[in-house]
Amino acid sequence: MSINATLFFQAVVFAILVWFTMKFVWPPIANALDERANKIAGGLAAAEKAKSELATANSRVELELSQSRVETANRLADAERRALVLIEEAKARANEEGDKIIAAAKLEAEQQVVKVREELREQVAVLAVKGAEQILRKEVNAGIHAELLSRLKTEL
Repeated sequence: MSINATLFFQAVVFAILVWFTMKFVWPPIANALDERANKIAGGLAAAEKAKSELATANSRVELELSQSRVETANRLADAERRALVLIEEAKARANEEGDKIIAAAKLEAEQQVVKVREELREQVAVLAVKGAEQILRKEVNAGIHAELLSRLKTEL
């Protein structure tokens, strides 16, 4: 066999091999490569979507945190204002109670002063009568004595 025939047969076998490879071998390999590329592209898209969702979730979390901080600050301020109001009310009640106690003490003191004055009047009247008895050296009659005492009480 000559080299030309061998070369020709090799070219024909090579052409058959190329045709066979293109017809039966290459499509499954191309499909597998396409599927792999699609899976990679889908994974990358999912990763980008997850990344954007994470950024959105982070921004929502920051917003919620800032709102809760503001709400907490407002509640604390309200609690402080309410505490001040309660303290002021307690002070006002304490002042009222103090005023009532002072008024009651003044009233009681006035009553005691009146009582002591009455007792003092009676004692002065008795002393005056005793003094008058000793000056006159005689006993005064009980009716006159009572009348003198009542006159002295009214005068004092």
